[in-house]
Amino acid sequence: MDLGLKGKKAIVCASSRGLGRGCAEALAREGVDLVINGRNAETSEKTAEALRAHGVSVELVLGSMSDPATQEALLAACPAPDILVNNNGGPPLKDFRDLDRNAMLEGVTQNMVTPIEMIQRVLDGMAERGFGRIVNITSLSVYQPILGLDLSSGARAGLTAFLAGIARSVAGRNVTINNILPGKIDTDRIRQTMVYAAEKRGVELDDERQRQIDQIPARRLGTPEEFGATCAFLCSVHAGYITGQNVKLDGGVYQGAF
Repeated sequence: MDLGLKGKKAIVCASSRGLGRGCAEALAREGVDLVINGRNAETSEKTAEALRAHGVSVELVLGSMSDPATQEALLAACPAPDILVNNNGGPPLKDFRDLDRNAMLEGVTQNMVTPIEMIQRVLDGMAERGFGRIVNITSLSVYQPILGLDLSSGARAGLTAFLAGIARSVAGRNVTINNILPGKIDTDRIRQTMVYAAEKRGVELDDERQRQIDQIPARRLGTPEEFGATCAFLCSVHAGYITGQNVKLDGGVYQGAF
């Protein structure tokens, strides 16, 4: 299927590896010119080179997405994006009793305030041009709690509720806002949660990994590639009638019909 994205421009946040890179790769294959972001210079440069192999323009902006200077640099590199993929690192796994106020404020800034700030800057321009696709990478924990990720879950759930009405307000201008909720995708982040769970349960890491895979109806971890393909479709010209939705990409983990 031709997604109708060739020549479009996208900002993909926190995209040097993991889910963000999966989204950037999928968009690059569709001919989308990219501005990507990462914090590690070496890793980010390697990702940029790999993306350029698809024949698209790729600019790299280094820095934390929570830093307003990084946001400014991304928007300077791409002042009129057709696509915005919001992503950011989540707070470290921690018992909620150990969270102080500064940690909580930082977590909310990372996973709620930062994506809202980016949307504030690009939404009206998208509406004026008559095309815009915003995809927020959140987490299955918005629906289903994950112990130790309480701060991440709360901030991402707040983002989801905050944007629900905003998504409807621009739907008539061919601008959509959707969220992808990853379950257990084979990334560094999931491997960290497995280490945390293994230590909590006092078991070997391999045993904990297998235990978690056994709980997934698909009987495997997801891949950044299939996550990226879902993102690319939501960004496509064919997805203009999908907005304000939470797409659960979890291999069937969430036990619900709705």
